Amino acid sequence: MTRLRSLKARFIIGSALWTLGLLGASHLAFIFVTARLPHVLVIQHWAVVGLLALVFMLGGLTQVRRGLAPINDLRQRLAAVRLGHTRRMEGDYPAEVQPLIDDLNGLLEHREEAVRRAQARAGDLAHGLKTPLAVLAQDASQAERAGQVELAVSIRREVEGMRRQVDSHLAHARAAASAAAPGARCVVAASAAPLGRTLDRLHADRGLALDVDAPPDLAVAVERQDLDEMLGNLLDNACKWARERVTLTARAERDGRVLVAVEDDGAGLPEAMWAQVLDRGVRADQSAPGSGLGLAIVRDLVDVYGGSIALGRSSTGGLRAELRLPSA
Repeated sequence: MTRLRSLKARFIIGSALWTLGLLGASHLAFIFVTARLPHVLVIQHWAVVGLLALVFMLGGLTQVRRGLAPINDLRQRLAAVRLGHTRRMEGDYPAEVQPLIDDLNGLLEHREEAVRRAQARAGDLAHGLKTPLAVLAQDASQAERAGQVELAVSIRREVEGMRRQVDSHLAHARAAASAAAPGARCVVAASAAPLGRTLDRLHADRGLALDVDAPPDLAVAVERQDLDEMLGNLLDNACKWARERVTLTARAERDGRVLVAVEDDGAGLPEAMWAQVLDRGVRADQSAPGSGLGLAIVRDLVDVYGGSIALGRSSTGGLRAELRLPSA
């Protein structure tokens, strides 16, 4: 049974049947040319040989097509792995190809395990840094109670900066590990809708309206936690500056990418600052909370996944942030 599944065996059988078909066809042509007078036996012989030739040729073609079918499907199955529809190469392959498929599945499993280890180490690092940062924050409180206000303010500023830097580097490392693993996929609406509800509650006292317009089946080739990080930073930034409304829209583009746009109706930014605020640590307004790393984190995550981010003016006069990410 194993030999019959061999690509070589199928080609040998197919070639043999095809040869028998050609022999039958040539014999039939010979009879047709050399026959002088119609005769019942000659006609019967002609019909039998013609029928056998046709059967052998069809049998040979069938064997060749069956032998090549798994090879033709291989590209589609590889594309399914790349797009995240499956994490393994499934299917029944010829004996010559199956070892290659087994090695490929082993490589995919090894990469997934490496990603899991990298993510676990990143989590351990985050937890390990939380304790000393909390101690420094307590030292700042003690210094403030002792009357050393300037020292307390300085320590708090540095602690907050360190926290944001840690968050930035951990997010980038996690995204790099996630992007290296095949099968990253997230539905935009599944990430955007919960974030919208959370920010609605956080800014309920301001009466902000946050609208999310994303098709329910529109997906990007990005891990869920990384898409949450990107959209969360953009929505949070929009809510800080919006007067009454924030909108998130998502749609598929013709080039195989997904456009996600976040807009607000705030005062907006001068065009000269659109590129600057994407740089690490640059803030549009020093009176706003945070260290100015939010948009830089988004930019880093987008770069990891081969996407892009651009800022512009929204239709309501505020800021418009556009993400372009690979579709899944």
